[in-house]
Amino acid sequence: MASRTLPENWLRQDLIVTAAAVAGGCLMAWLTFVLGSTTFATPLETQLIGCLLLPLPLIWRRSHPLASGIAVTALYIVLPNTTGMDLFASQVTLFLSFYSIGAWSARRGAALATRTVISIVMGLNVCLSILVNLGSAKLNVQFASATVLAALFTFHLVFNLSFFAGAWVFGDRAWQQALERQELVEANRNVKALQAELITRAIEEERLRIARELHDVVAHHVTTMSVQAAAARRLLGRDPEHTEKSLKQIEASARQAVNDLRSMVFTLRETDATEEGLPTVQDIPGLVESARLAEARVSYETIGELPNLSPAVELTLYRVAQEALTNAAKHAGPTASVAVRLRSRKDSVELEVSDDGFGMRRNIPGTGTGLTGMRERVTALGGSLDAGSKPRGGFRVRAEIPTAGATA
Repeated sequence: MASRTLPENWLRQDLIVTAAAVAGGCLMAWLTFVLGSTTFATPLETQLIGCLLLPLPLIWRRSHPLASGIAVTALYIVLPNTTGMDLFASQVTLFLSFYSIGAWSARRGAALATRTVISIVMGLNVCLSILVNLGSAKLNVQFASATVLAALFTFHLVFNLSFFAGAWVFGDRAWQQALERQELVEANRNVKALQAELITRAIEEERLRIARELHDVVAHHVTTMSVQAAAARRLLGRDPEHTEKSLKQIEASARQAVNDLRSMVFTLRETDATEEGLPTVQDIPGLVESARLAEARVSYETIGELPNLSPAVELTLYRVAQEALTNAAKHAGPTASVAVRLRSRKDSVELEVSDDGFGMRRNIPGTGTGLTGMRERVTALGGSLDAGSKPRGGFRVRAEIPTAGATA
């Protein structure tokens, strides 16, 4: 059931409205008494009591609109025959209480029934008042004509219909507009929450992307330098020429790592950076050659003619090859052979890096983020990645990425 939210300071506002209605009623009662046009025979002090009592239920016109409307209607009928009251400001009080039923009651069926009953009761009350007053000699003379009497009834009928119809329509319209405003506020709140969620997700995805880039760039070069340093240490003092060659390779790997880091930082810093300068499949032979310089036995083969791949696909294939060669250098062993194959299929391109070494050794430290990063890269492009030990020994990484829309 829809409900209308009360404003924070609703009680203070309604107290002010009630006080204004009391003041207006008392003022009008005093003026009519002074001018000698009062309808009631009761003293002014008694009429002021009626002017005080009638608006009191307006305090709860928004929190309990049904009870407030019924109370005002009952007082409006009873007070003229007891204390007397003002006949001008009291009309405003009655209108406001009737309007509030439509504007604030969440029980729409009860609001409809209550307003219907109040309208009928007030119509009967007006007719009864006219008939009772016809008993006085003054009214008998004044309304002796049937035509005048019919006009009197018609006037009161039209006036009351207009009075209650206006309050009814305005109340329903206020209710509908309030609900529409609440829906807009809720929709705006949901949009802001969704926007915050999207921002958080974008930040998280960017962090993962940066983490993958850092891992792929740093891990490969550091692993290569580690292998080269180990070889240099073993040959130190026995083969100075080979040791010098290994040290130069370490220097070259370190320089390449710094260049790759600078390139990555530039790409991250430039919001409008293009794909130029990012690694492609054409750079995979360079990875193979770098591994060979570290005395690894690596072969490279392309099968089929590669189509024109998107920069994202080319970068992903390069990073997968880079990470797979890094893992082979860490786990396969110094005598293992590594095969890199890049195969073009009908609707996809496949990269396979396999070795005949020891497989993934548990005694070699690693975080496992490399395989996770490879899988995230490939699946983000709609592809698949399989990585695991081969039945006859060794380890294999196979990535397949769709090339829909690519041209040869």
